[in-house]
Amino acid sequence: TSEAYGWLFKLLADPGDEVLVPRPSYPLFEFLGHLESARMIEYPLVYDGDWRIDFSTLAAALTSRTRAIVVVNPNNPTGSFLKSAELDRLVALAAKHGLAIISDEVFADYTLAPDPDRVSTLAPVTGALAFSLSGLSKIAGLPQLKLGWIVVAGPDELRAAALSRLELIADTYLSVSAPAQCGAARLLEVGANVREQISARTRQNLEWLRAAVAGSAAGVLKVEGGWYATLEVPRTRGEEEWALELLDRDAVLVQPGFFYDFEREAFLVVSLLTPPEVFREGAGRLLARVSE
Repeated sequence: TSEAYGWLFKLLADPGDEVLVPRPSYPLFEFLGHLESARMIEYPLVYDGDWRIDFSTLAAALTSRTRAIVVVNPNNPTGSFLKSAELDRLVALAAKHGLAIISDEVFADYTLAPDPDRVSTLAPVTGALAFSLSGLSKIAGLPQLKLGWIVVAGPDELRAAALSRLELIADTYLSVSAPAQCGAARLLEVGANVREQISARTRQNLEWLRAAVAGSAAGVLKVEGGWYATLEVPRTRGEEEWALELLDRDAVLVQPGFFYDFEREAFLVVSLLTPPEVFREGAGRLLARVSE
């Protein structure tokens, strides 16, 4: 999907135009934006027991050069999904200002609990131009077999124009290999078994982690999907110091929250994809260090 972002920034933005991107989020957009000569402007996600879009700040960030709003659904690393009411506000805002919505849905298959209010994809959107992104890397657990796709939604006229221009971009680059294209249907089919295994493991690890932090000085922020969990730890030291000490003294690898542009400290991001026995050992060492 990195290449899909590149195509969409080419499609939507001239040099110096702006794209709004969420914070916290995976530190990818700034690099991709620079490569396409587009400016990435951050808007905050706020946490009050649930993660939400700060719509007042988002609206205030709009300028005459804003071309698109990016949502990561579910977000990486917070694991938060868009909710129905948020999508309605987002579509109305985009339609009013003539903006596109880019929805990164690579983790959408990995939900950690049911929620009828959750938005799993923007593919059915009709009120504004919208692009849904995904790929084999997450859906079939094949990070080395690169194949991504863009689903275009929105009003018919805008959708047709976007598809026509994307076809020109695709024909110019011809970047997806023939074997990946020919094998895509079968790879998606066999990927169902991989997704089941990943989902079972991440849910098991998250359940264990929530029980393990009970009564400790650490806490697990609410997470709905994906395969990461965010731990809030005491601010007795900085996130970088926490991460380096855990690596040096306990052989435990975590990612500090500032890597994802969290607004404050101290947060540590852990992978729920780790084999359960290794995850429990590592998380146990982490919690022992926190209690110390």
